[in-house]
Amino acid sequence: MTALKIAVFGDRFMKPEIFSEALRRLDADLAITAHELPWPDEPMVHAYGLRECVGDPEALAPLLAEAEILVNHVAPVTAAMLDRAPYLKLIAVSRGGPVNIDVGAAAERGVKVVNAPGRNATAVAEFTIGVILAQTRLITAGHDALRRGEWRGDLYRADMTGEELCDMTVGLIGYGHVGSKIPPLLRPFGCRILVCDPYVDIPPADGVEQVDIETLYHSSDIVSCHQRVTAETTGMHDAAAFARMKPGAYFINTARGPLVDYRALHDALASGRLRGAALECFDREPPDAASPLLRLGNVTLTPHIAGASLRTVRRAADMVAEEVRRYLAGEPALNPA
Repeated sequence: MTALKIAVFGDRFMKPEIFSEALRRLDADLAITAHELPWPDEPMVHAYGLRECVGDPEALAPLLAEAEILVNHVAPVTAAMLDRAPYLKLIAVSRGGPVNIDVGAAAERGVKVVNAPGRNATAVAEFTIGVILAQTRLITAGHDALRRGEWRGDLYRADMTGEELCDMTVGLIGYGHVGSKIPPLLRPFGCRILVCDPYVDIPPADGVEQVDIETLYHSSDIVSCHQRVTAETTGMHDAAAFARMKPGAYFINTARGPLVDYRALHDALASGRLRGAALECFDREPPDAASPLLRLGNVTLTPHIAGASLRTVRRAADMVAEEVRRYLAGEPALNPA
């Protein structure tokens, strides 16, 4: 019996050998060909009509010539590549959405596409708590000052220091894979938790208050974004939204850059309308080094690393391996694109 041919496109986060180890735990005869891309040392791009990808389709296409299955993370998969992969039947993408795959072209050619939603949800939820504390307890401000050789004793002043979480209201916008993991982490702090997500019914046992967006904006000391990017949510956090937020609130984005009008956010922070922000992702990545938003002293900044954990790597590899197992067994996919 001929071994099943699988192409693996990994990188320096989702290592090809981790994918291969997960696949080899399957009870199957596999012939795995692995290739490593330079992400995250080289940034993702929007190219070839796709989003958030790394790699040259011309260089990658020959590696698909005999493959029945592609296990992928950030490599682009274009219609032209699919035309050169006559045996390909399944693309398993180890990320929350297959934005680097021409899903329409795959469907036209009878190629199934599956992905791995929620694979980094725990990592992002933990990270969100971290940046909330870094911002509200002035950890970032103190750290930046000491890096400059400056002792900020004034951060202890009553007019400088902030409230504790137990005396604050945290508003979560979006209650999917990440948003729903945050309340259990916040609850020990004793804060009030509001959630706005019109697409879910939240059980009372979750211990949160489900509210509309206006109530959340007006009542929250901390507004934290956890939505997906859609036509409805793109740019929803704009000047009008910041004007409706509670004066002196903190704005947290560990979700996606396109959710936010960053020029409007800069203005709200610079004017003092918002007290601070923590930004993990941006409208352009990497952001322009000259962006005035990067110069503000009341912002915690990180380079889109919230989902980066070894657990994410292992979980994503296991999720795509399970999709491969289901394909081989003739079972329906868990997460079809």
